[in-house]
Amino acid sequence: MVALLTVSSLLWGSETLPQDGNGSAGGQVSASASTAGPGRNLVRDLFEQGRWQEIVAVVKSPPTKDPDLSYYFGSALAHLGRWDESRKTLLAALHLAPRDPRFPVELAGVAFQQKRYPEAASWLHRALQIEPSDSYTNDFLGTVYFLEGNQEAALKYWNRTGKPDIESVQTGPALQIRSTLLDHALTFAPSSTLLLPDWLTSGKRVSGLGVFPSSNFQLAARENGKFDVVLNLQERNAWGSNKWEFLLSTFRGVAYQTVYLDYFNLRRSAINITSLFRWDAQKRRVAASLSGPLRQDPRWRYRIGVDLRNENWQVRDGPAPVEGGLNLRRESAAAEITSFTSGKWDWTAGVELSHRDYRNVNPGIALDPRFLLEGMQLTQFAQIRYELLGVPERRFVATSSASSQVARIWSGPAEAFARLQGSVSAGWLPESEGDDYEINSQIHAGGVAGTAPFDELYMLGLERDNDLWLRAHIGTHDGRKGSAPLGDRYFLSNTEINKNLYSNGLISVKLSPFLDVGKVGSAFDGLGSKKWLWDTGLQAKFRVLGFGLTFTYGKDLRTGNNVWYLAGTAR
Repeated sequence: MVALLTVSSLLWGSETLPQDGNGSAGGQVSASASTAGPGRNLVRDLFEQGRWQEIVAVVKSPPTKDPDLSYYFGSALAHLGRWDESRKTLLAALHLAPRDPRFPVELAGVAFQQKRYPEAASWLHRALQIEPSDSYTNDFLGTVYFLEGNQEAALKYWNRTGKPDIESVQTGPALQIRSTLLDHALTFAPSSTLLLPDWLTSGKRVSGLGVFPSSNFQLAARENGKFDVVLNLQERNAWGSNKWEFLLSTFRGVAYQTVYLDYFNLRRSAINITSLFRWDAQKRRVAASLSGPLRQDPRWRYRIGVDLRNENWQVRDGPAPVEGGLNLRRESAAAEITSFTSGKWDWTAGVELSHRDYRNVNPGIALDPRFLLEGMQLTQFAQIRYELLGVPERRFVATSSASSQVARIWSGPAEAFARLQGSVSAGWLPESEGDDYEINSQIHAGGVAGTAPFDELYMLGLERDNDLWLRAHIGTHDGRKGSAPLGDRYFLSNTEINKNLYSNGLISVKLSPFLDVGKVGSAFDGLGSKKWLWDTGLQAKFRVLGFGLTFTYGKDLRTGNNVWYLAGTAR
């Protein structure tokens, strides 16, 4: 591979620090020039001629006080494949000249030749602390990350040297999506330098097309020193690529009385139609949406949808007696636009018109009449997501999001309210290669200003229409919603560790221990969690042909209650 040839020339070339007028290297090494022993110039000449065996014969043993001779001697040993001796010599010299970047770079070369890539990267980072703009070290470090499969980190350091140059952009199997649409989603092109921001932005816009559940960009080295970008894309088309995919997609929710009918890439234009039909007598629901790139521009995506619900609620504290109940009927239609501005951030804005009414109301002690608001409601909503911190060499990323809903409901006297939420999430792959382990953590918080209708309250618990999961609290009891904590303000933290157990390309299995912490508050008596809630447990995550199935076991550490839950996810 050209990357190996490149790094070989970087490692074993004769490039050293800039020389002063006396022929000595800068920094710490210049101070050692006055103490150089006999034969130093001879050794330097042999080094420049690449006569490694003669250097070892002349010097004979590792120098103890001359960093320059140690550098020549240690490098010669490395060229002769005497890795351990070379490493010991260079380490000793590093103690004499800790600000000389040649030594950590050469130590990185020794580690690289032994395929100890994480160690090589560590030494190169040390060299960059001394000389951050050195193109030789940045190029070498980018190559190390490339060989580890960390392409984002490779681009970060290669970009500092004006690399890499792209020869072509290739796709795998023939795709049905219009080539012009895919081309416009890419912000890089052949015969140009590939920049990390363009790589990230292209990835986000390709995913935003909604027809590639699995997208993977790869760099492939060419013999001329340039690279090809290979787009490994799994495409969703029509009802599915075969009958098994159609059956898995449609009936993935049959265990909880739900079917999904989804049609993708209509007219090869990334226009998708998704729908669900739930016939559960306690929480009937019909929903459908149409989405696609706005004016065939992948930077923008529109979505319009309708959602009809007929749900029975019984408010209670877990398995405790019922504290109030009602039947909710809600119809809504919404339209939104999402902008994939860059790889760092995107935003969504939209409007929803809805109507609700409550029947068979049993207020009990939990349902205050003040939030049983009925009638038409107009809502304006917006959300922004931003990458707070990305450290590709550590395989760490932290993102934030903020959302708002401002609504007015015409219920007797008109009421206005706002729902505000914010979150911070972090993901870390602790190993330098692969995804055998993955650590994810999220913190959410939100509140309501004004008086919101009952179904606009926050709920912490496992429920298919809810995304604030406190995983040892079930959101339903006997099929009716309302058994998880409800309120108008909340805090929720979710942390989990994913461990790969098995994968063969078609089927994958992960095991995920988790810890959740949450609390819900309310201005109304009978709602809220009153205390902090602590949940722990284990999830088993299965994926078959891209479709997911998650089994959750959760334990409420406050009450000792155990729960089991099953949920399916789309590709």
